Amino acid sequence: MDFEPDRPRWQQIADVLRTRITSGEYQPKYLVSEVRLVQEFGVARETIRKAIRQLREEGLLYTVPNLGSFVSPTDSTDS
Repeated sequence: MDFEPDRPRWQQIADVLRTRITSGEYQPKYLVSEVRLVQEFGVARETIRKAIRQLREEGLLYTVPNLGSFVSPTDSTDS
């Protein structure tokens, strides 16, 4: 991935992950692996953690201690 120089990398990664979640590429309960994302994007683990933290605050991910971060179930009753 070519990163934009004027935006933090974690924000750009969060954008990519958000798109993957909202498009259905990452289904509910999909494990979002920090290790895999570090390898994919070539960034430090803390950068990935910031992106995951942002998506967790948005309600797109949830984290289970000692297991990892997962895509949140969708609410089919959205109006």
